[in-house]
Amino acid sequence: MNNKNALLVELFVEELPPKALKKLGEAFAGVLREQLVAQGLAEAGSVLTAYASPRRLAAHLTLVAARAADKAVSQKLMPVTVGLDASGQPTPALLKRLAALGADASAVPALKRAMDGKAEALFYESTARGATLAEGLQKALAEAIARLPIPKVMSYQLESGCELPGWSSVSFVRPAHGLVALHGSEVVPVEALGLRAGRETHGHRFEAAVDPVVLRDANSYALQLQEEGAVIAGFEARRTEIARQLAAAAVRVGGGTAPIQDDALLDEVTALVERPNVLVCSFEREFLEVPQECLILTMKANQKYFPLLDGADRLTNKFLVVSNISPDDASAVIGGNERVVRPRLADAKFFFDQDRKKSLASRVESLGKVVYHNKLGTQGERVERVMRIARAVAEKLGDATLAARATQAAQLAKADLVTDMVGEFPELQGTMGRYYALHDGLDASVADAIEDHYKPRFAGDELPRNTVGLVVALADKLETLVGMFGIGNLPTGDRDPFALRRHALGVIRMLIEKNLPLDLDALLAEAAAQFDGIEGFDATRATVELQDFVLDRLAGSLREQGASAQEVDAVLAPRPQRLGEVPRLLAAVRAFAALPAAAALAAANKRIGNILKKAPEADAHVSALLLQEPAEKALHAAMAEVVPAANAQFEAGDYTASLQTLAVLREPVDAFFDGVMVNAEQADLRLNRLGLLMSLHAAMNRVAQLERLAV
Repeated sequence: MNNKNALLVELFVEELPPKALKKLGEAFAGVLREQLVAQGLAEAGSVLTAYASPRRLAAHLTLVAARAADKAVSQKLMPVTVGLDASGQPTPALLKRLAALGADASAVPALKRAMDGKAEALFYESTARGATLAEGLQKALAEAIARLPIPKVMSYQLESGCELPGWSSVSFVRPAHGLVALHGSEVVPVEALGLRAGRETHGHRFEAAVDPVVLRDANSYALQLQEEGAVIAGFEARRTEIARQLAAAAVRVGGGTAPIQDDALLDEVTALVERPNVLVCSFEREFLEVPQECLILTMKANQKYFPLLDGADRLTNKFLVVSNISPDDASAVIGGNERVVRPRLADAKFFFDQDRKKSLASRVESLGKVVYHNKLGTQGERVERVMRIARAVAEKLGDATLAARATQAAQLAKADLVTDMVGEFPELQGTMGRYYALHDGLDASVADAIEDHYKPRFAGDELPRNTVGLVVALADKLETLVGMFGIGNLPTGDRDPFALRRHALGVIRMLIEKNLPLDLDALLAEAAAQFDGIEGFDATRATVELQDFVLDRLAGSLREQGASAQEVDAVLAPRPQRLGEVPRLLAAVRAFAALPAAAALAAANKRIGNILKKAPEADAHVSALLLQEPAEKALHAAMAEVVPAANAQFEAGDYTASLQTLAVLREPVDAFFDGVMVNAEQADLRLNRLGLLMSLHAAMNRVAQLERLAV
């Protein structure tokens, strides 16, 4: 009887890298399950539970067999004509092949004959013994370790259980000190990283009730670790407990406070502690004079603390610490954390005070000493280009005031790069520029634009809050895109060091979501003009190829939002320059595609396009006197009535109505192709009919290339 029990495998190691722990735990458990299912040792419906704490990776899997079921195996040997002679006796080639499989001539009568392609072949049928759990788990464990997404491998020496103690080396993410493998309550005899499996593990470094923790069986793992080892082994369980304690601590503080929401920080702290204990700490109120972004960043990044915000999202002088120990008197832990954070906050206050002694405008000259790119010059030269692009864009969008403010914001946008605060915390670029601009007495729209010109920084990020910021953000991203494309610094499949894809999507979002009346080709040409004279700069690459790149990004974005590839292709094939109109164009095409006449008109459009490609002599002139067939007269009359109305709707921006108006041409178009020979032998008739089709093709493709909708 092949009993099925739960399986528990644990690697006990030294502290794992916190930012990688979650992925390491998921990968270790996932590969173990995948390998055991593939070998027939675990059922497809087996439930996997992954565990990951700072000092362990583990997996619990239900419904695991002690031995996999035997399997029937059919192996092709050779064609019958090769394996048997004319009298049906086995040939030496067949006997040799059977011997290699552990069989002899007595197996020949049982060989199966079956067609293999055009020839009949001999097949040897046998039963393959199922792997034992020890065999299968050994293979699965080796595969799970080999496929771990280890950020950086360590090499260390084994002290025992190896050929040369103190000399034999092993490579792993961290030194491993224990291996557990339990099937039910039985130890599975496997080895890994110089370790033999047992049932002993270790709990919390300081607070375990017993050491070692001797596991009774696979199912008692999490409970024994929690009760005897003072460890919450599950990553998600520990994360949930930390979130619960953070919320409870905020309630104790009162005043409507709440811990800052940061999933990455919560994941990292979860990977740093085995039994969390949240404590409330505080710092001097005088530090709140420093911009809260600075204080929050230093507490999160350097100390892994959770700042507390009040009901208006303003920073308080309280913060939460997730400790890994739970002493009866936590005052020493609290005091220690408060002493540690104080110098950090004092540094931030010092930087802020020092930076405000110089205006942003006085720092612009220093940007001339900061290299931006060896082919594109300094940050100072870059700022000059962004200023000129911003002024040109602002003049298209607004008045002299907008142009002046956009130019000023563009000039100062990078000035905070040479401040002490941004030198210490690069993540605060733009944010500190806004604070310093307000301190210098600049207009709020200019200050906001300095912070916002980096937006959108990632997918889903908000756009600049005002038009000045929008102009500078556009100018900044266009300068980067055009500059990098111009010198051939293009993104590859897996590398995009200058974030050009993100910049292109930022430009797209601003043009579309703000419906800016700006032409893409004009924007690229304006930006490219600022690089005139730079050695190696290719204007064609910076405009034509870059436009292709932007439209490709737009196509991908539209498909992600639910549009079909054909709909997107139809809208973008004419290369629309006003990207702000693309959503309405796409909506019109989608509405048209839903009409009963759409498929026939798209197919006709494709047919017309193919005809016109072969008729370079055609022009859109149509003479009513040369219309002979009833079907061509009917089409001409229908177009005379429908096309002007559709054109008027197009000019008014009602693209959906324009396409729906044209949809009534389906019947006369079908009748035309059924009853009219386009390539008539008489030249004037042929050219007149081609002209009619050219006029129809032009009218139908103003909104989009409808032929792209044809299946």
